[in-house]
Amino acid sequence: MTGLSRPLYQMKADFFKTLGHPVRIRVLELLSDHEYAVSQLLDEIGVEPANLSQQLSILRRAGLVAARREGLSVTYELTSPQVAEMLAAARAILTGVVAGQAEALERLA
Repeated sequence: MTGLSRPLYQMKADFFKTLGHPVRIRVLELLSDHEYAVSQLLDEIGVEPANLSQQLSILRRAGLVAARREGLSVTYELTSPQVAEMLAAARAILTGVVAGQAEALERLA
């Protein structure tokens, strides 16, 4: 079954599965600010190089990030500003959820 013949809801589910790893989310959050070399991402995220490489590969295959070689270094950037917008929307939703939970706890106390 090709991507075009799959229902949109299935494609969305696969897209969100791609986002379902904390390292991938952290990479996307960092790249929302500016591009990063792999060495900089390693410093910021603090995972093993093989783990980061695997997560970057998944994000690249999903079309969320693009890589560019500069000499011996590889630099990553988001493929679309909409990725950063999606992360900001998720942050806003979660902030509201947490605030709602805190209010519910206060009412119980």
